[in-house]
Amino acid sequence: MRRSSFSPEPDCAIAQSLGVVGDGWEFLIIRDLARGLDRFELLAESLHISRKVLTERLNGLLDNGIAERTAYQNRPARYSYQLTPRGRALLPVLVALQDWGDRWLLGDGDLTGTNAPEEPTAHRIHQLVGRRIPDGLTLPAGAVLRDVVDVGAHATVLFGYPATGRPTRLPDGWADIAGASGCTLENKLFAEKAAEFTAAGIAVHGVSTQRPDEQSAFAELEGIQHVLLSDTDLTLTAALRLPTFRAGGYERLKRLILIVAPTREIKAVLYPIIDIPAAIDWAYQTAREL
Repeated sequence: MRRSSFSPEPDCAIAQSLGVVGDGWEFLIIRDLARGLDRFELLAESLHISRKVLTERLNGLLDNGIAERTAYQNRPARYSYQLTPRGRALLPVLVALQDWGDRWLLGDGDLTGTNAPEEPTAHRIHQLVGRRIPDGLTLPAGAVLRDVVDVGAHATVLFGYPATGRPTRLPDGWADIAGASGCTLENKLFAEKAAEFTAAGIAVHGVSTQRPDEQSAFAELEGIQHVLLSDTDLTLTAALRLPTFRAGGYERLKRLILIVAPTREIKAVLYPIIDIPAAIDWAYQTAREL
C-alpha cells in the first residue's frame, strides 16, 4: 500500500493525519459511510473501484479506528460498516473540502450563500430526489435529540437555512453574501402557516448549523413552534452532501427545502430558493400532494 513509503513528521498533526487518511479513496469511503452506504457491495457500486482496492482501504480504516464492522450474515461472512466516533469527527473536514471544491473548483471563487440552477452544486442537490435519509439520523432540538424525519407525519418539510441574527449577532458583511439574508423571515412565514401544515399532517423541521441554545432562544423570541434542528457536527450536511458556505468562522447551510416521505425517501427538492414566500407555498403544496 502507498503508506509504506510515507513517513509522517512525528510532531506534525497534519502529516500524522495524512498517514491515516491521506488517500482520496479513503475520504470517499468515509463520505459514503456517512451517507448510509454500509455494505461492501453498495460502496463498490458507488465508488466504481476494484474489490481489491476497496478491501485494502476499508481494512486501513478499520485498523486506524475510523470505521468498524458488524457481521449481519455468517455463511458466508458478510459485514456492515459504520463510522466510529473518530471517523465521525472527520465529517467537518469532508464538508470543508466540499465547500472549497464548490467555491474554487466548481464555482468562480466568490463567497455566496446560493447557486445558479445550472451550476454543479445545484445539480448535486437535485440528485437527492429518490434517495433516503439514513435511518436513525438524529439531531439536537433544544435539549433533546429528534429524528430528522417525522415518520408519523404525512410528509416532512426539511428546510435548511444559514443563520438567524437573534440572539447571536451575524458576522460582518452578512448582507453582502448572496442568499444569506432572510432566515428570520423564512422561519416566521413557516410559523404563520403552522395551522395549515398541521391540518395537512405535514411536519416542518428547520435545520441550521447554529447551536441548540441559540436556536431555542431565537424560537422563544420569535414565537417559532416548528422544530429547529442543530447540525453543529455537520452530520446531516455530510450525509446528504448539502451545500455550505463559510462565514464568521463556521460552515453555514445554503437555503434549500427537501420534501421527505415517511419512508425517509426525499421526494422533492427546491434549490436554489429565490423567492422565500413562494418557496414556502411550494413546500406546502408539494408536501400535501404526496
